[in-house]
Amino acid sequence: MSLTAALELARAKGLDLIEIAPNATPPVCRIVDYGKFLYEEAKRSKDSHQSASRMKELQISPTIDPHDLSVKRNHAIQFLCDDMKVRLKLRFRGRQKAHKEIGFEVMNRFVAEVAPYGQADSPPKMVGDRDLNVLISPLPRNKRAKNPNAVPLPEPPPATPDKE
Repeated sequence: MSLTAALELARAKGLDLIEIAPNATPPVCRIVDYGKFLYEEAKRSKDSHQSASRMKELQISPTIDPHDLSVKRNHAIQFLCDDMKVRLKLRFRGRQKAHKEIGFEVMNRFVAEVAPYGQADSPPKMVGDRDLNVLISPLPRNKRAKNPNAVPLPEPPPATPDKE
């Protein structure tokens, strides 16, 4: 369709002519309400930002109590089962910096315990002189273990024959 014919058609409908693909041969245009088009584009870009922010951060210390570590592990498993990435951060304080091997042991044990649900993108690494970080990504749903914290659906009562 020629440009003048397309512009006349758009004006007749009270809409705007928008060029979608200028590099195509011939260029591709669309007849739409420009305000609605901008709104939908903004909404689409907002949704894409939300999916990128599906990450949770858990903080632990090298001297963490075994029960506290299991609570953090359960939180991490829940996040991984909800398809979120988990950043595990271990911060050394004071004299703990002299024994970083303890922090690496705690971190590697944690990663090994959540292995059925997610895998570490890289081995734990130091960030600065105080923080030890690792990023854990969820496994695909068909390779992931079942969520142990999932609430089972109640079973329906057994069918009883009608007595008349």
